[in-house]
Amino acid sequence: MGEVVLHTYFRSSTSFRARIALNLKGVDYRSEFHHLRLGKHRDPAYLAVNPQGLVPTLVWSDGMVLSQSLAIIEFLDEVIAEPALLPRDPAGRARVRALSQMIACDIHPVNNLRILNALRSRFGADDAAVADWFRTWVAETFGPLEQHLANDPQTGRFCHGDTPTMADICLVAQVANNGRFGVDMEPYPVIRRIHASAMELPAFIAAAPQNQPDAE
Repeated sequence: MGEVVLHTYFRSSTSFRARIALNLKGVDYRSEFHHLRLGKHRDPAYLAVNPQGLVPTLVWSDGMVLSQSLAIIEFLDEVIAEPALLPRDPAGRARVRALSQMIACDIHPVNNLRILNALRSRFGADDAAVADWFRTWVAETFGPLEQHLANDPQTGRFCHGDTPTMADICLVAQVANNGRFGVDMEPYPVIRRIHASAMELPAFIAAAPQNQPDAE
């Protein structure tokens, strides 16, 4: 069996998710870095690995190629049982997936780098307008997410109980992005508490953007 390789970029929140999951599962892996702002993810050599040209991409030890961060996280949870990143009961799994997808499907797609670049190039948005766009779509979901977490007794130290799950992985990565765009986190005390709890864990700390070898 060969090595595990993660194609990544330090500032990519989806890559941050994958790094956390790999760390929590104790997987040894080598990183291949692709500078998104310089367009390195469009190099032919990388497109041969992932034709979509996005990060992260995980090349497993048997050569299997996996893309999309949530699919990578669920794969890792299925092949490495502990620590579990999804609850074992169907209702718990559905809740964690829903919390995860609020971020991964409702915030990230409209706020990722290629969308923000399109706002600039196609519509003439300046930095202030782009930041306002970003904050608007975070608020659209973080408000309801805060309510979900505050009002559900299944919320514990983390989004679901007292151990981190896929939902916490998505939440932490999104909060990291929020910091770059000046999102006011004061309205979200439960989210802030969960984020602080997660960022006490070595697996989350090691995966943080500022701790990556390609960090600028």
